[in-house]
Amino acid sequence: MKTAIIGFPRIGKDRELKFFTEEYFKGKLSEELLVKNAAVLKNQDLKIVANSGVDFIPSNDFSFYDNALDAAALLNIIPKRYSELGLSTLGTYFAMARGYQGEKGDVKALPMKKWFNTNYHYIVPEIADDTEIKLAGTKIFDDYNQAKQLGIKSVPTMVGPFTLLSLAIYTGSKKADSFVNSAVNAYKQIFKKLSDIGAEWIQIDEPFLVTDLAVEQIELFKSIYTQLLAEKNGLKIKLQTYFGDIRDVYSDVNSLEFDGVGLDFIEGRKSLELIEKHGFSDEKILFAGVLNGKNIWRNNYKNTLSILEKIKSVIKAEIVISTSCSLLHVPYTVESEGKLGDEYKAQLSFAVEKLGELEQLSKLSEVADYEKEKAFKDNESLIALREKYQNPEVKRRVENIPQSEFTRLPAFEEREKIQKKALCLPLFPTTTIGSFPQTAEVKSNRARFKKGEIPAEEYKDNVKKMIKRIIEKQEELGFDVLVHGEYERNDMVEHFGENLDGFIFTSKAWVQSYGTRCVKPPIIWSDISRKQPITVEYSAYAQSLTNKPVKGMLTGPVTIFNWSFPREDISARDSVMQIALAIREEVLDLEEAGIKVIQVDEAALKEKLPIRREDWHKLYLDWAIPAFRLVHSGVKAQTQIHTHMCYSEFNDIIKDIDNMDADVISFEASRSNLKIIDALHDANFKTQVGPGVYDIHSPRIPDKDELVSALHRILKGDRVKVQKLWVNPDCGLKTRGESETFESLTNLVNAARQLREEYKGENS
Repeated sequence: MKTAIIGFPRIGKDRELKFFTEEYFKGKLSEELLVKNAAVLKNQDLKIVANSGVDFIPSNDFSFYDNALDAAALLNIIPKRYSELGLSTLGTYFAMARGYQGEKGDVKALPMKKWFNTNYHYIVPEIADDTEIKLAGTKIFDDYNQAKQLGIKSVPTMVGPFTLLSLAIYTGSKKADSFVNSAVNAYKQIFKKLSDIGAEWIQIDEPFLVTDLAVEQIELFKSIYTQLLAEKNGLKIKLQTYFGDIRDVYSDVNSLEFDGVGLDFIEGRKSLELIEKHGFSDEKILFAGVLNGKNIWRNNYKNTLSILEKIKSVIKAEIVISTSCSLLHVPYTVESEGKLGDEYKAQLSFAVEKLGELEQLSKLSEVADYEKEKAFKDNESLIALREKYQNPEVKRRVENIPQSEFTRLPAFEEREKIQKKALCLPLFPTTTIGSFPQTAEVKSNRARFKKGEIPAEEYKDNVKKMIKRIIEKQEELGFDVLVHGEYERNDMVEHFGENLDGFIFTSKAWVQSYGTRCVKPPIIWSDISRKQPITVEYSAYAQSLTNKPVKGMLTGPVTIFNWSFPREDISARDSVMQIALAIREEVLDLEEAGIKVIQVDEAALKEKLPIRREDWHKLYLDWAIPAFRLVHSGVKAQTQIHTHMCYSEFNDIIKDIDNMDADVISFEASRSNLKIIDALHDANFKTQVGPGVYDIHSPRIPDKDELVSALHRILKGDRVKVQKLWVNPDCGLKTRGESETFESLTNLVNAARQLREEYKGENS
């Protein structure tokens, strides 16, 4: 069988793209040199994929920031406030992604949201009534030609029109159906130009097809592709889906004139059933996504070959073995992990290694008695070793959790009154989400300690000096609830994983989260338990420096799990409950140490919410919400529990979030234009809320009036009650510079003070 991948990591083996781009942002690297350096990276990646023997090699999967933004820019979906800045093409592109504040103007960034059920973020296209969708760029053609110059016949890939129009926000009276004709014409132009320069295939990514589709959405899809496939201009069209199955449109896809269809057999729970029930057109090529593109364990060849055999038994069409989704969701290569033991590395498969697995699966699939092959036997022995990486005692603890530990007493309304009296906070209390800028000094201190250049005591003393400084700074700024700055933490998940049994860690297994932001997820190797207190020492020290409450800062069990690479042979529910028991111990220790406010972040709560609504509760929320309640159910009434969430659509699960029974929740709202506020009001949300009033992922500094205006909009029409509103940024501040941070926070505190004057006498 032939092989294919949907996309490849673009950040580089050592995050080169991140560093090039950030130098450009700082004005230390020219645009010309940035583009040149990126071309070198693209060449390296293309050669690696080509040399591995992959038959269908993607191009245009590279992006300086995000592929949805690339498609929008290519198709002239550029709001006028950006195009009128008068910047270069790339400058305008980055202004949409990050915002712009300078001599040519002041604009916020476009909204940024999670890409379906991943930790990757996309920039949301914005379409106005006068937007003229047309071919306006050359990137897809340039990338194809770059591969061609290397002697590589690639498959150009881009986000499809149905997904692009479905994800876009519309600022006028027109909606998606008003832009079908112009979008179709633009894609037809792309088809023709690709055909003219020698391309044989184009991969059109339509992941929106795996969502619950309404009748009008199905009609939109059919309308687009009935027109588009009528003029292929000699190009073969591959429809690529991932992150689920396409049950709502499977028959339509089967009947439309696609030349190839990519289906996900990892997360597509019904993909095999759909083929068995409805068949698959003999005239199409099936790109079977049987190799997990989102997790990092070695593939179980027995299971995968079994799926391929079932597919072959019911269809006659050609089958190409493919990854289930783009490999941008996994790290670059295991080869970079020099400090990781061979026992661990043998079980892991990153992007480069998955290319080798595709090659082996391709060869094994063509052997009648593949179980006798050495590659199969070696793989079977490797998989069998995983059974020993388990802890029976931890499993017993999860099985014996009393039901009473999922409920906190007294009830929220009574706790709210008790905490109001205990904490004595003003109206519109101000706080931050937790982290402060990770300066060169912070990074140097951590790096020197890890390299053994300074002893543990010196490292700790340095961290405490930083904590003392930021406590004093927050008091100077006038904050009401302080944080210790998280200077001892490299990452909100990795830091906890390092202090829990059951995790292993990599040194260079970076994965892109958004733009230049990369994360290094821990790996859940076995059952999880807490070794010792994790945060108590620094939190208690910070609290000793001030009379104001200092938040204990923890990462919640669902987020730790969702932002790690999980075991595939332990259920998600059991892993999360194991982590919840460990974090519960930490919460109780913080309370014992005198911490009166404890924040348990669940930034990624919605990230693994099943895409299909029918699966939300039975496959996820029915254990994810109780896991959070387990974490805090044992604290006293006067201890205030906060949580934080960011960059997801929460409107549909507002009641479930309220059911987490936290006392205060802060969440991203600035980039989404505060749209969640109406949902809070409609759901009679009881929890106190801190909608983020400015976007920390953009370098622009909001002035006081802008923040006051945002707060007025939140309060308008009693959408959020005065007594329940907190004032805070929308996320942690670790990625920002200190000067811009302190200026923004000064404006934030002054905005809160202005509102206190306006609402005097309502703190009752």
